[in-house]
Amino acid sequence: METTTPPWRPPLLWRAAQALAHAAVALLGRLEVTGDVPAHLRRGPLILAANHIGPFDPIVLAAACRALGVAPRFMATGGLFRAPVVGALMRRTGHLRVDRGTAAVHQALVDACAAIAAGSVVLVYPEGRIGLDPSMWPERGKTGTARLAFASGAPIVPVAHWGSHEVLPYRAPKGMLRGIARALLRRPVIRVRFGDPLDLTDLTPGTPGAARRGTDRIIDAITDTLVPLRSDEPQRPRHVDPSRPVDTSRAHRRRPG
Repeated sequence: METTTPPWRPPLLWRAAQALAHAAVALLGRLEVTGDVPAHLRRGPLILAANHIGPFDPIVLAAACRALGVAPRFMATGGLFRAPVVGALMRRTGHLRVDRGTAAVHQALVDACAAIAAGSVVLVYPEGRIGLDPSMWPERGKTGTARLAFASGAPIVPVAHWGSHEVLPYRAPKGMLRGIARALLRRPVIRVRFGDPLDLTDLTPGTPGAARRGTDRIIDAITDTLVPLRSDEPQRPRHVDPSRPVDTSRAHRRRPG
């Protein structure tokens, strides 16, 4: 007799956490969400691929996804899972651990594929870190997101956001209280835009260069989705965090304009 695994459903704890994230963003800024996720994809299987500009990003994206009725499972650094309280919450709410720089990093792809097979929405940062491009456009991505799409067959929706870097500094928790106080006073506009689903079906998994070409398309799609959100500051951002280092070694070849 065959048995089937029931589809993954977001725990109540994660739904509550998304509501808290929405309240936090409303307190510290003005959230504007544009674009959409097609109704048939909102419960998965789906990959959301987002740019990464600061420590406040996950809270913003949790709030924005809640506005569309989406409860994604985040792929997050292993350090969060090792934290005494946060780690337990991350595990209980179904998020996925990525141990970068270790031999266990490949397990993240296995776990993410299993999550998608169970019908989950998985949110990834294709850049693999908070971007350090001085103009804050998306960096050249790691190939993990493309390989996840190839292995799982799940569609990809690019997600771009702008303004979260004005809330928490790069080196948070250092400087966090000052950043929160400034955000409470200024309440920056925090914009999130969901782009059109991305098609990678013309690429053949396993062929030379396919993962890199797929990755470049993903970063291009995120960049295109980001352009309307920062049309008034296309070059150097108005808000510059002095604690944020600069690294141009991973600059992406494509720039808007």
